[in-house]
Formats: sequence, C-alpha cells, structure tokens
Amino acid sequence: MEPLDNVNMPTDSHTHEVFNQSEALENGNLLDDDLALQNGLAAFAPQADMTALRDYGQRCGSAEVIALGFDANDYKPQFDSHDRFGHRIDQVRFHPAYHQLMDMALCQGIHAMPWDGSIPANAHVQRAAYSYMQAQVEAGHGCPLTMTFASVPTLKLTPSIAQQWLPKVLARSYDPDNKPYFDKQAVTIGMGMTEKQGGSDVRANTSVARPVGGGGPGELYEITGHKWFLSAPMCDAFLMLARSAGGLSCFLVPRWRPDGEKNSLFVQRLKNKMGNVSNASSEVEMRGAQGWMVGEEGRGVPAIIEMVSLTRFDCMVGSTAGQRQAVAQAAHHASQRCAFGRRLIEQPLMQNVLADLQLEVEGSLAMTMRMAAALDADTEDEKLLLRLGSAVGKFWICKRTPGHAYEAMECLGGNGVIENCIMPRLYREAPINAIWEGSGNIQALDVLRALHKSPQVKARWFAELAKVAGQSAVLDQHIAELEGALADLNEAEYGARHLVEQMALCFQSAMLLQYGDAVVAEAFIASRLARPHGVYGCLPKGLDVGHIVRRILPGRL
Repeated sequence: MEPLDNVNMPTDSHTHEVFNQSEALENGNLLDDDLALQNGLAAFAPQADMTALRDYGQRCGSAEVIALGFDANDYKPQFDSHDRFGHRIDQVRFHPAYHQLMDMALCQGIHAMPWDGSIPANAHVQRAAYSYMQAQVEAGHGCPLTMTFASVPTLKLTPSIAQQWLPKVLARSYDPDNKPYFDKQAVTIGMGMTEKQGGSDVRANTSVARPVGGGGPGELYEITGHKWFLSAPMCDAFLMLARSAGGLSCFLVPRWRPDGEKNSLFVQRLKNKMGNVSNASSEVEMRGAQGWMVGEEGRGVPAIIEMVSLTRFDCMVGSTAGQRQAVAQAAHHASQRCAFGRRLIEQPLMQNVLADLQLEVEGSLAMTMRMAAALDADTEDEKLLLRLGSAVGKFWICKRTPGHAYEAMECLGGNGVIENCIMPRLYREAPINAIWEGSGNIQALDVLRALHKSPQVKARWFAELAKVAGQSAVLDQHIAELEGALADLNEAEYGARHLVEQMALCFQSAMLLQYGDAVVAEAFIASRLARPHGVYGCLPKGLDVGHIVRRILPGRL
C-alpha cells in the first residue's frame, strides 16, 4: 500500500485532480481520419474532388458542428396542432440546430449531386461519402434529406410534375418556413407508405383517392385515409400510396393546396421514438387532401419503389456511418485511457475488440461504396447487381449495427452510457435503419423474390464474386457452398436470413480482397468465414491487429 504522505489529499480549494480521462473527439477531419473511406473513394471515384470532400470532412469534424448534433437531440421537435387563436396549423417546431444541419447538408447538395450534373463522374459514390460524413454528426435530419434525394426518379415518372417540382427539389438551399411550395425556391419531400393495418404490406392500404377532374397521371385527386408513419411532416410534399379506381397508385401530396389554402393533412401526433428523436415522425389523417397522381394508375408500388430502393441504399450509408463513429469514439478513448499500467489501446484484448469492430466498418463501407458505383454505372448489368445488393446490404449492414454500437459503448466503460456522450445516441439510433424501409424479414424475402423471378440476378451476383476467384481458398469454398444452397429455393423461406447473411459475407469479403486493404481482407475472411463470428473481440491468432487498429484514426492513436 502506498504511504499516506504520498497520496494527494483534499485541500480547502479542491478535492481532487481530474486525470486519466479522455478528451472529446472533435476538431478532426472525417476524411483524413478514415482510411477505409479514402480507399473506397480511390477505388470507386478516382476523379473525386478530394479538396471539397476534405473541406467538408473538416467541417463535419468541428466542435461547432458536433455540438449541433447534440442540441438537435437534446431539444426534441414540438408539435402545435393549432395556433394561439385556434386556427389549425399542424406545425412542428425544431431547435435551431436541426435547421442548421439541414441547411448545411442541402446547401452542400447532398440531396442533389447525382441528379443536377454538378459532378461529372462517380456522383453517387461522392454523394455517399458526403452523406456518410454528415450522418456521423447526427442521424435524424438525414431522414428528410434522403427522402428528398430519393424522390427524384419517382417524380420524373410524370413530366408535368417533374417540370414544376424538380427545380425546387434540386435547389441547393433550405427554406423551413411554413408557406406554400410555390412561394419557395427550395423544397423538401417526405414519404407516407405504411398504414396501421398493413405496415410493410402496403398492398393492404385502404386510403382512397378520387379524381377532382378527369383523372390519370399528373391530374389532381382528393385522398381520404390515414398514414401510420409519415416521416418529416414539415416537408413541403409527400409521396403516398392510395387506392384509385385503377388500383393502388402513387400521389404527390403537398402541405399547401395549389389554391394557397392549407391542405387537409392533419397530424394526429408525433411518434415518441426511442431513437432518431431529432426527426419528427408523425401519424397523419387525410380528409380530402389534394395530390397529383405520379406514374401510371394502379402502378403505385413500382412508382414508389423507385424511391424506396434509394432510401434503402441510404440506410446502408447511415448504418455504416454509425458503425464508423462508434469505433472512432472507442479507439479515441482507448488511446487516452490508462489501466493496469498501460494505455487501453496497447493491451492485447482491447486491440482484439477494436480491430474486430473496425473490420465490421471496413466490410460495410466496401459493400456500400460498391453499390454506389453500381448506381453511377446505371447499366442493365449493374442494375442486376443492385437488385440483390441493395436488399442484401440493407439487411446485413443495418442488422449488424446495434451489436456493434453496444460493443463500442462498452469500450468507454461507464462514461459510454452517460447522456452527454455520443454513444447512447449511437446506440439508440442503431436499430432504426434495420426497421425502416423494410425490416430484416422483408429484405430477406425480397432477395428470394428476386432470385425466383430472375435467374439473371443470381448469375450477376456470382459473376461479381468470381472476380476474386483463387485469391482465398476459404472464400472460394464459401462461394461454392452458397451456390449450392441457392440452387433450389423451393423451401428457402425458412432459412432466408442465413442465406442472405452468407451472401453478404461473401460479397464483403470479395470487395475487401478486390478493393480494400490486404491485411483487413485476410482478417475479415478469417473471422467471418473461416469460423462463425459471435462476440466481438474473438479474432483468431496470427492476424496483424495492430495494423487494423491503426487504420481507425491514423496519426491520432
């Protein structure tokens, strides 16, 4: 025991000195500090404007912007059904920090880059990189941001609507004022698909649309019904599904009618969610709300799937961003905290945990960036890859994120569960993307549906995997076993999750071999394919975990 006279005893002026505590992870650069992101850009966007990306990475990593993320979550949106004079207004009030984050993202063009011609090549890949950095600051405002981005292909289905709305949708500006869309230079778009009786089964929707005039694409309808989840109710218009005479159709429903009157969209309440609290998710009733038909009558699901496929891709981006921020926080803390005579990051078991967490990020980002490159290519061949890749990636990356967030939180010990740390927010956000835009079962069944419907998608998937044939005997064996498992899908539904898991792991392994760091690829295959992956921190011996850990925050650890 240490002699009493060598112990720092309390004095009248203070009780103790604060030491052996980590500092806040801020004022860094979210591009320069992320080797996996740099590798992805080099592989899939070699002509990227790295100066602009680096500038944005510096902005996202600043203490000022990080503080906006905390404020937007500390002060939840507030709903006012009526003003103080009794007029129905259906208005949601946000903390100024939320508006600042929206303004930052929209002015940068994260919603518009692939559509507005501002980036001549690899626009989806570069846009994914911007979105990935933005999402690490705060996830909730990403909901209206991604829906605005994803609405463009659906709006293009009807030229008269596209002509009126797309210039405002693609504008690099943000106008949160509660006023008609035709008085704005920039607008945002939301989405309302699910109803209380159907959930993911949108074909069970009961909302009804009746034509105001002749009816048909681009014509005005009145819609009566309800939406169990309408995200971002302060958007300027919403893509919705409702039943017209010709079947389930898609409609663009503005918050203000074309005559300048408030549309008959009545918010019932804001959902009190466990996470994503800065984003106002609502339940809404429509009592003769006016909206224009988008796409062909009776083809509402294919019309809105144009949007959903992109929002599902953004779930991959957002969950990967959550993984990245979690492991960065864990490694930063471990580099500054000492226990048992050494920094945590120097201790073998902590290195095992951190390296394993980083492998998850590397695999997630490699798959996400490959899908972004497929979006950029926009060929029939790459569409076949996307048909499976977006569902497989959405299932697996989003499914892995909650456990990843928990394990990273544990690296910080008790400090990791304190609410003024970002970790509790990352933990609460982690399950959201796995549920939104189609839960895990929906994604797994979608994969089976695609495989049943089109043999070409399976051939394209294995053609992509064949590019790394011979580079890893373990991966070659798993690909062969996967091919055998997919040969007969007659009774595949029961085991669909396992099939999709194996598809994801083989694909991630192939992407890391082809485009990633060699040490990372070796460790990923050894820990995910050579043996089943369970608890993080169980990497096999013989891997260069120090190399993997140093990739988390190069120059900082």
